Amino acid sequence: MNDLILQPILFMGLLSLVMLLLMYITRIPAAKVLEAEGVDLQKLSHPAQLGGVFPSKVERVADNYNHLWEQPTLFYAVVLVIWALGHTDPIHLYAAWSYCALRFVHSVVQITVNHVWVRFSLFFMSWIALAVMLIREIITAVAAV
Repeated sequence: MNDLILQPILFMGLLSLVMLLLMYITRIPAAKVLEAEGVDLQKLSHPAQLGGVFPSKVERVADNYNHLWEQPTLFYAVVLVIWALGHTDPIHLYAAWSYCALRFVHSVVQITVNHVWVRFSLFFMSWIALAVMLIREIITAVAAV
């Protein structure tokens, strides 16, 4: 049962890969349009200079890809601690898969309708799932001392 906690990491990795591919599928054609309009993309080589250059639907995909390297890094660490200490149980599994499902829906919302309050709600709920795992591990670690 302990190894089951590693499967959500693979799911999140797959979600990151899909977003990477979608980012290139949307960004490369948009970049070619900009070049055809005379925009020198080399002058936009710093990420801060890209804001507002690409169409919103293209930027949202890139933004989501970047978001998958922020909060989820803590998720990966917590899952690996749970696994390494042999603390996998149904609550951790439900929380981990809930986190994955919420991040997936968050990604879909961000790259499609991008409704801010829906995105925020999904983000916050994913934090709750992550906090359940984190706090349970902290309590277990403190109790073991």
